[in-house]
Amino acid sequence: MNPDAPLEGLTPEAAVHVSAALRRAGLDAWMPEGEGKWSLPLQFLPDEGRGRGWVELMRLAPGTRLTLHRHHGEVHGLNLQGRRRLDDGRVIGPGDYVYEPSGNVDSWEAVGDEILVLHVVVRGDVDYLGPRGVVERRITAADREAAYRDFCAQRGLAPRLG
Repeated sequence: MNPDAPLEGLTPEAAVHVSAALRRAGLDAWMPEGEGKWSLPLQFLPDEGRGRGWVELMRLAPGTRLTLHRHHGEVHGLNLQGRRRLDDGRVIGPGDYVYEPSGNVDSWEAVGDEILVLHVVVRGDVDYLGPRGVVERRITAADREAAYRDFCAQRGLAPRLG
């Protein structure tokens, strides 16, 4: 993906939402998160007794896999573009919604030829698991917010979320 073309590969319907989200966040590009994965934060959520959280658009190149991970809070996911295959074999397409309860453990991948754009609301931490369920990495809302602020600083942009 070309960082200077954040709407590249998006359908007109998805591009409208991504353009608005970029403006709201004060960003000029998606935040890279690893090979084939980018994010665009929309909001950071206070605890409210359910754990801090975040809302973001997630962008995955076809074939990109989210490795085994466990959620410490509930997750809501709405596909805006593209498809993803869940561990149970279901293929989730545009307009499909998936709810994941606290404690859910899963992995999934972007499938097909189209870029996947997913709107997610994540409460609580996310543990990425290695062999035998050992936690290899934990991501928190504070981590996500720090990454957003660092990305803004690197690009000379003023953060608008927080």
